[in-house]
Amino acid sequence: MSQGQKVNFGSTVTLNQLRKMIPVYAPQVTMVIQSEPGCGKSSLLAAIAEDNGDAWRKPGDVCPSDRYDYIYVDCPVKDSMDVGAYIPNRDAQQLEFFASELFMLKSSKPKVVMLDEMMKSQKMLQIIWTRLMLEKMAGDVPLPEGSYIFATSNNSSDGVGDGLLAHAGNRVMLVRMAKPTPNQWLNWAAGAGISTVIRTWVALNQRCLASYLDGGQEDNPYIFKPGNKVLSFVSPRSLAKSDVVVRHADKFGSEITQAALAGVIGHAAAESMAAYISLEKEIIPTVEALRNPETALIPEKIAAQFMMALNALEDLQTQDDLSSFMTYMKRMKSEELRSLFFSQLMSNKRTARLGRNNAEVCA
Repeated sequence: MSQGQKVNFGSTVTLNQLRKMIPVYAPQVTMVIQSEPGCGKSSLLAAIAEDNGDAWRKPGDVCPSDRYDYIYVDCPVKDSMDVGAYIPNRDAQQLEFFASELFMLKSSKPKVVMLDEMMKSQKMLQIIWTRLMLEKMAGDVPLPEGSYIFATSNNSSDGVGDGLLAHAGNRVMLVRMAKPTPNQWLNWAAGAGISTVIRTWVALNQRCLASYLDGGQEDNPYIFKPGNKVLSFVSPRSLAKSDVVVRHADKFGSEITQAALAGVIGHAAAESMAAYISLEKEIIPTVEALRNPETALIPEKIAAQFMMALNALEDLQTQDDLSSFMTYMKRMKSEELRSLFFSQLMSNKRTARLGRNNAEVCA
């Protein structure tokens, strides 16, 4: 890829669009979802279960009242015996196929099967997965009526070992999933309870969620790039996993915290994020800003102001609270901060109810 060149793989769809597309398309044509590492593909099965009104959320969940059986298959760690085996039938003098418990065929419920990282499977398993995708057959055993399958993998351009059997490519639907934008990730992170330190860092370092496919990212020290021998980098997944490190920063101190962060999000991001952790001490408690919105101190550093605004979104309970904080925030000079605050306010169901009926917000 030449300097600054954008690689065009055609249209992309978002994670939220995929969770709606899969139940409609996959019963007729298996979808193979591709994206960069760590963008959230593996969360699709739980999202579909949620949309179906079923209780299943993760492998191991037993949910007898669910409409579907949800089957997560971590393809790179499977071999053919995990699917089933041919056993001699001496009386019939032939081999009979016995399916494994993987596909829960003792249950008559239809299955929703996710073949995660399918294109990293060994060739023999890809042959088995291809029959499953095209014929809905687990070996020689058909899945129950109403079952459907979808698969995920990384982009072939990512260079992490993904390939598809040539004859299968024109028999499935290959779909590229877009990397979430910073605002999309921030909206998700707020609902997931991710630390305000991490959310503030992302809001002020938005290129951390850029894609190498966008072009012009040669000097971006945070992101995944094909050919780099770096295992730790910033992705939506690694940002979420760094939450436990940030929340225990006081327990282990700055050196251990930065080393741990580097092992999750890479050295460049860890060094940058560690500076934000120290700013927590400069944050003014929300209750103080609500009590004295005209006179309460405002943190000097913009990052501390961002953290305070994100903390406030979790603390605001009433219209009076929101009006008071709006008065306080008007004393902050950053338009970017106000834009983030309003975006996050209206993306959360609880705070959106406050925002829609607040005179200060609607003014």
